[in-house]
Amino acid sequence: MNPEHGAGGLPPGLIKERDMQLQAVGRKAPPVSDAERQVREDLAAAYRLVAHYGMDDSIYTHISARVPGTEDQFLINPFGMLFKDITASSLVKIDLDGRILDDSPWDVNPAGFTIHSAVHSARHDAACVLHTHTVAGVAVSSLAGGLQPCNQWALQFYNRVVYHDFEGIALDADERERLVADLGPTARALILRNHGLVTLGRTVSEAFILMLNLERACRVQVAIQSSGLPVYPVPAEVCEKTAQQYESGDSVRQPGQPDPNAREWRALLQRIDPLPATSYRD
Repeated sequence: MNPEHGAGGLPPGLIKERDMQLQAVGRKAPPVSDAERQVREDLAAAYRLVAHYGMDDSIYTHISARVPGTEDQFLINPFGMLFKDITASSLVKIDLDGRILDDSPWDVNPAGFTIHSAVHSARHDAACVLHTHTVAGVAVSSLAGGLQPCNQWALQFYNRVVYHDFEGIALDADERERLVADLGPTARALILRNHGLVTLGRTVSEAFILMLNLERACRVQVAIQSSGLPVYPVPAEVCEKTAQQYESGDSVRQPGQPDPNAREWRALLQRIDPLPATSYRD
């Protein structure tokens, strides 16, 4: 055994990381309000769904959610934990200055703090901010023309996606002002040039479903462009009509439910917390 390695042949640094993860997953959550507990559960589910759909990037990128009843506190992933392992109690509570507000053995990624704190501080309507580095998303973000209205998923974002130029890894606090200016007061989809995708939701479910559709739009666009064949155009008035149909949510809203995403979110949770097995014969 390497003398620099500990029990099980792991280097000390990996042993510490493993023990931190076990501590975070196994510890009991501190007392929180029912509203915060629900947000924690939704946010942890969103992390696991991002992993399920192959939209994670090792331990990088983030999803953050505002702590209910506050404007200067949010929850974010512990830096070093895989998205598939994140739980409601392992999420780290921080303020807009990056200070950790709860008893967590983890720190947070400074790049995540830069992007997410900028959005949360400027857009109080954003209860959740989701950022990804997927192959399709980075590919489209690197195209001069960006996202094109070439498929139904993309039309949800017709004239509703904004762009922020790449300035290097997001570690500089002064970039936040420029990012916020590019984001503007109403956009719910932001493409970081040569970098990745960001969605903003009034709920965790909205941010995730927006990202799922934006990611699909990018995948379809890359597939179309790789064919080398011309795109069949969609008239501008049809593009706008489709975007408005997505915005209204009327076609998917459950009767009596104000949140148009509730039905789909409940179904998505079954991907990571499946119901008892059924058969087509049932």
